[in-house]
Amino acid sequence: MSTVLREEAVKADHRRSLARTVCFALAYAVACYAGRRLVVVGNHNLAWPAAGVAVIWFCAHRRAPTRRLDMLLLVLILGAVNWRTGTSPAVGVVAGLVGLVQALVFLRLLTRWAPHLWGGGGDAPLRCPRDLWALLKAGFGATLAASAVSLVGRWLITGTAPLTVTTMSVARHTASILIIGAAGICAGSALTRRVPLRSPAPPRRIAEIAGLGTLSIAGHLAVFAYEHQFPVSFALLGITVLVGVRLSTGWVLLHNLVVSVVALRYTLAGYGPFAQVGDVPLRAVVVQLFVTLVALVGLALALGREERRTLVTALAQEKEQVKRHADLLAAIIDSMPDGLAVIGPENRVTLRNPAVAGMADNDLARLRALADQDDTSTDIVVNRPGEPESRVIRVTATALPHPDGTHSAVVLFHDMTAERRHRDELTSFAGVVAHDLLNPLASVDGWTTAAMEALEEAPDHPGVSEAYDGLTRVSRSSARMRGLIDGLLAYATAREAMVTPAPVDLAEVVAEIALARTDAAAAAGSPMPRFTIGPLPAVRADPVLVRQLLDNLIGNAVKYTAPGVLPALRITAEDDHGMVAVRIVDNGIGIPAGQHEAIFGNFHRAHADGGYRGTGLGLTICKRIVERHGGTITAVDDPGGGSCFTFTLPPLSLAAGARPQVDA
Repeated sequence: MSTVLREEAVKADHRRSLARTVCFALAYAVACYAGRRLVVVGNHNLAWPAAGVAVIWFCAHRRAPTRRLDMLLLVLILGAVNWRTGTSPAVGVVAGLVGLVQALVFLRLLTRWAPHLWGGGGDAPLRCPRDLWALLKAGFGATLAASAVSLVGRWLITGTAPLTVTTMSVARHTASILIIGAAGICAGSALTRRVPLRSPAPPRRIAEIAGLGTLSIAGHLAVFAYEHQFPVSFALLGITVLVGVRLSTGWVLLHNLVVSVVALRYTLAGYGPFAQVGDVPLRAVVVQLFVTLVALVGLALALGREERRTLVTALAQEKEQVKRHADLLAAIIDSMPDGLAVIGPENRVTLRNPAVAGMADNDLARLRALADQDDTSTDIVVNRPGEPESRVIRVTATALPHPDGTHSAVVLFHDMTAERRHRDELTSFAGVVAHDLLNPLASVDGWTTAAMEALEEAPDHPGVSEAYDGLTRVSRSSARMRGLIDGLLAYATAREAMVTPAPVDLAEVVAEIALARTDAAAAAGSPMPRFTIGPLPAVRADPVLVRQLLDNLIGNAVKYTAPGVLPALRITAEDDHGMVAVRIVDNGIGIPAGQHEAIFGNFHRAHADGGYRGTGLGLTICKRIVERHGGTITAVDDPGGGSCFTFTLPPLSLAAGARPQVDA
């Protein structure tokens, strides 16, 4: 069914294309006949409207299924008209081929120079002077190419190459393509896009159009019918300028056609200033120059005015859009719960939102002082009348450089009161946990140890052995519970405690942790780990959290080592896009496949069945610490066996204004 529908659609399209071909062929035949009738002394054509009709024909059928038929008909019609009006059949054939070359070259040049125009691949009309110049260049280039072919053909047939006739041909064909082609492109675009008709113009506008049209026709009739002085005709360009400035492109196109008809009609009849030129070829060139100049001036002014109007409209729309965006940004800034202020180059407050009120109304001097510093952050205490407690406001100032070398400062105000209260509550909770859980657990450990010591002195008995084994399990469970409580407290501290960035010497911290791990292994009788420590720079981070981070990672590397294998760790650092990347490589048992990201989740244990003790919170704490410093942490398999953990921290030498945001 779909195949039948497609075939019917193709046939219908072919019928429509064939109907248009017939219409264009008839119009082209009429234009050719009219051109051959516009002959002055010496069998010279004064104008050739068929050139403009041909380019519109081929622009409309640039992808039509009857395009080959179009080419054949154009050659036949042009050759037949030339033959029937006095030329030899051979010259008629050459003329037909020349017309075809001109239409095809014009189509190619228009597609290259103005692909957006109707006929060039798009559907747009002439909109600006640039489109007009593209049309003129395409027409002039196509005419030159056709004239070259005509010269060669005439020389092969007649043995002569008439340059004067060729010059006349270039002038009249270029004028025809400019005047008729411009009108055809605008009409074709309107029909293709189905532009709706405009509403009727107001009476004042109609009167203006009628007045200018009457003035133009009367002026040209007066000059061409009664004036025999050659220079006076160019004064008519003043009327063309007035028409181009005041009327739309459509009216200017109509004006060009009327002026062309008047100039050609009276010159052909022997009237007007151009009829006084004695040299017939020169007369034809001059009249074509006149109508071309009228068309160019009128269209350039009309298109330039419409382009300016379009740009002004676009500018107004963009201005309105910018205004809406500015209003939206102002509304967003005003609705922010945090305060925002901008301090200008002269220490003037150029912007502040309502949230600043109550945070720094009485502390503008401090704001200006912050604006003179580079990327600073400080806490201030604000006491407001009527409020029972003080408010802690964190003020962060960031430099905003200007192209002229000056700078402003963007100052942010964040109320830290609730966060401080929450942190204090967390600290109190941690203390309660330590007291209420760890103290009873310590009693359990103590009584369990005492009971086990008492049982060691008891005589052997199956009941004694069973009781001793039970107490041993209680002791191990107590140790696991103590480790879980310590891990939860450490995780809460890493997650909620305030980060206090300060210079941290990584080399010193790693050396201390390595020494502590070596001593612990020696005391426990375990193999002492071997450390290879490369150059480690200083970083800007919280000293307590960084020590906890390194201790967790190094402790895991030592712990997760296969039995009988001497733990070996390699710790290095390098620059990574403005951050310090620290790598800890071990020779341990590695990470199970598919768990390289999951190991950083809460309570995830990669080797739960391997006999390695742990709570599953160590790497979660490490990830939280790194992220709160604006860095990242990853784990991969080391090619030499074992694992490689990499994390990044901000360097101590990071430029002001470029430091990653530290989560407080």
